Amino acid sequence: MLSVIRSGALIGVEALPVDVEINTGEEGEYGLWMVGLPDTAVKESEDRVLSALMNTGLRRPEMHTTINLAPGDLRKEGALYDLPIAIGLAVAMRHLEAKQCEGLLLAGELSLSGALRPVRGGVALALLARKLGLRGVLLPKASAQEAALVSNIEAYGVNSLDEAIRFLSGEIPLTPIPIEESPFRRNQKVSGIDFSEVKGQAIARRATEVATAGGHNLLLIGPPGSGKSLIAKRIPTLLPEPNADEFLQILAIQSAAGITRDGSIVSWHRPFRSPHHTISDVGLIGGGSIPGPGEVSLAHHGVLFLDELPEFRRSALEVLRQPLEDGCVTVSRATAKITLPAQVMLVAAMNPCPCGYLGDRLRECRCSPAMVQRYRSRVSGPLLDRIDIQVEAPALSIDELRSAHAGESSTTIRTRVESARAIQRQRFANRSGACNASMTSAELRQYASLERAQGDLLQQAMERLGLSARAYDRVLKVSRTIADLAGSERIATPHLLEAIHYRSLDRRG
Repeated sequence: MLSVIRSGALIGVEALPVDVEINTGEEGEYGLWMVGLPDTAVKESEDRVLSALMNTGLRRPEMHTTINLAPGDLRKEGALYDLPIAIGLAVAMRHLEAKQCEGLLLAGELSLSGALRPVRGGVALALLARKLGLRGVLLPKASAQEAALVSNIEAYGVNSLDEAIRFLSGEIPLTPIPIEESPFRRNQKVSGIDFSEVKGQAIARRATEVATAGGHNLLLIGPPGSGKSLIAKRIPTLLPEPNADEFLQILAIQSAAGITRDGSIVSWHRPFRSPHHTISDVGLIGGGSIPGPGEVSLAHHGVLFLDELPEFRRSALEVLRQPLEDGCVTVSRATAKITLPAQVMLVAAMNPCPCGYLGDRLRECRCSPAMVQRYRSRVSGPLLDRIDIQVEAPALSIDELRSAHAGESSTTIRTRVESARAIQRQRFANRSGACNASMTSAELRQYASLERAQGDLLQQAMERLGLSARAYDRVLKVSRTIADLAGSERIATPHLLEAIHYRSLDRRG
């Protein structure tokens, strides 16, 4: 008898449809024969499925049985096909009726006892089911909890093959998991850190507020111990909370990377990723033999923090150009090309020289001009062009460190940031999630136009600092954000001067 069960293949952070076709009762040698480009993990499902069927109280196939994973030109990877294969065999051997599985997309890894283990990509599978017009998904309970956040889809969670069969046969009732019962529901922002803990650094604090308000990339330059990392790690407390669509995208990426598979709960806030400088190109950008998201995609709609920027491999930094410009990463392989989302706010920190004390009032720099030049040349000009705001964070004096005066809290600054973001949401109402940092050339002409005197001023700065055309656009975008923070409809000269001041490395050059 022939049975067909709907499932999906996880490619990058998206799922593509896969039909698990099983035909039993054929003439030929006894056994299961699997076709459809399965990898080793899929081929090994035969042993897991047969053991799970017997431990569930069902007999194993006693004739030649063919299992086809269609389409045949799409490589199938992972253990998520265990459940659909087991259910398909149950239908083929008449333990279940085919109509009882209609309208559902199935996925899950089986243990030998028949218990179900969670799989990667619960959100992606639910989105696929909605795209295919199915009524719901049947997944391991942990995977179904994240799938429940997808609207207009019923997410059923089961703990074992026996429970799945009894549910499909109508023996036991199961209700879809409500969004309210999902552990990934909206919750309070992570607490414990606050921007008021940053002492001094008035210029760096202001630059951080501007960068956060407009989604601009930020580079902090200063000696060791000046508070660069302290500032960067508190940026998430200034960012507005993601909306439902943004959080679903964040959760889909985390799920595809396997972060939620071990029971970890992704909190309802924007991600903050801080990879070590020894990370590989693939680890940072994504890809691999089984293409998956890298750190830049895991920071989607959040912050990617690169501490000690010049210590990263040159090749790793150069591959950041495309995502910083386009908001996505394209990974090409011989068999496929996938696009991963990567709309991030890059925050980087670096020392001014190899020893770290160039310009320090208290310690003498031991580096020659040639050493300083070599150190800074590790970060290419094209990458620096894509960093909108570059500011210095000088070493603090003892008096500043001893001061009990607390700066503005995260709540106070976030109020101003959210007001500026509200202006941008209205300005870019036709583009969800857009902000000033992502303005197109046409939008720049419309929303960041300058008066003649301001244009002459910017031209003089361009000539003196040797700014590129890309840096010119970045100055205009930052100026627009400063004006939004001030509640101004037009860019004023002080807004433009402040934006020019934020090209710190250009001024040094």
